[in-house]
Amino acid sequence: MALLPPRALDGVRVLDLSRILAGPTATQMLGDLGADVIKVERPGSGDDTRGWGPPFVKTEAGEDSDLSAYFLCANRNKRSIAIDLATPAGADLIKRLAAKADIIIENYKPGDLDRRGLGYEALRHVKPDLIWCSISGFGQTGPYADRMGYDFLVQAMGGIMSVTGQPDAKGGEPTKVGVAIADVVCGLYAAIGLLAALRHRERTGEGQAIDLSLYDTQLSWLINVATNHLVSGKEPQRLGNRHPNIAPYQTVRVADGFIVVAVGNDDQFRRFVTELGLPELADDPRFRRNRDRIQAIDALEALLLPALAQDSVAGWTARLTACGVPAGPVASVGQALSDPHTLAREMVVSVPGPAGVGPLKLLGNPLKLSATPITYDQPPPRLDAHRGAILQDWLDLPEAEQAAIAAAGAFGPGA
Repeated sequence: MALLPPRALDGVRVLDLSRILAGPTATQMLGDLGADVIKVERPGSGDDTRGWGPPFVKTEAGEDSDLSAYFLCANRNKRSIAIDLATPAGADLIKRLAAKADIIIENYKPGDLDRRGLGYEALRHVKPDLIWCSISGFGQTGPYADRMGYDFLVQAMGGIMSVTGQPDAKGGEPTKVGVAIADVVCGLYAAIGLLAALRHRERTGEGQAIDLSLYDTQLSWLINVATNHLVSGKEPQRLGNRHPNIAPYQTVRVADGFIVVAVGNDDQFRRFVTELGLPELADDPRFRRNRDRIQAIDALEALLLPALAQDSVAGWTARLTACGVPAGPVASVGQALSDPHTLAREMVVSVPGPAGVGPLKLLGNPLKLSATPITYDQPPPRLDAHRGAILQDWLDLPEAEQAAIAAAGAFGPGA
């Protein structure tokens, strides 16, 4: 029998007390890298996103399962157990699991777990080298610490909506990004922070707490838009699909649709206008340098669009790519997921479903690791599907003790 390849986080145990998207994104990444991730869910309903549908995955009997498409996106490579943290038996079980964990990640409202005796200060006494990550809307400190935070709200308060959408002059309004990007980026920051904390513990034996907020990470990925303001003092404006610092770097209408043209330097601009049959624009003082093109973008666009209207999406994509100008179609989600390059890069994967559910198609992990490749060992779990296995693997509890814990209410009424 062939040996399975090693995985980067083999042996790392993660107790996941998070729900919805930011925390689950982080723990899915850790699970993809080989960590043993235990997802603790509310008895009866589980993670909120189990109900965020339709669509839902159908059971083999043709009924809706508790696996919404939203839940699928961030919960593979985990095992599920339902525990009622509000009961003494449930809280005690969390402490026992914490004693075996390397990492705990949670996104309760600041102070909630502390009031239950399950916060960092309490559990670090159970496991002194524990690595703890708290994800909240606005952080554990500061004037907004007590506010609830959701992706949409944080996109608004964190500045990204003010620069997303069409300009005022075109009747635009502040617009959110089409996916919950504040949650996703926060989850990625959490994974990075947890890997750094593991490295620190490896060198020193010391655990630590990570305080991470949607708001802070939202601000962090304003990147050049924020530094433009910090350098100039000017408020960035909504530009539609134009770029504030590069031109032409935008969507353009062609004969049968839209393409993106991403001209990143002056040499590319010369090749671009030459392919359009307008080579004289490369030496026009209004357009010779990128900084000039930014100032004269309206005049430049008025000259480019008639030429671009003469060919199709496929035609311009092929012609511009051939001459070294980055360009491509504005694909629908379905087109992007079925693109031959997407499939070649294994960015859509098929995994066996959990009991009672057929195979699932999921987004792949973009990390391509040569020595410790990503594997998809666990499909997104049904609620509480792994209770017995978790209690056996982590705590070595015999069935009689598991039954006694259940009778004490740890797993919810009637469990």
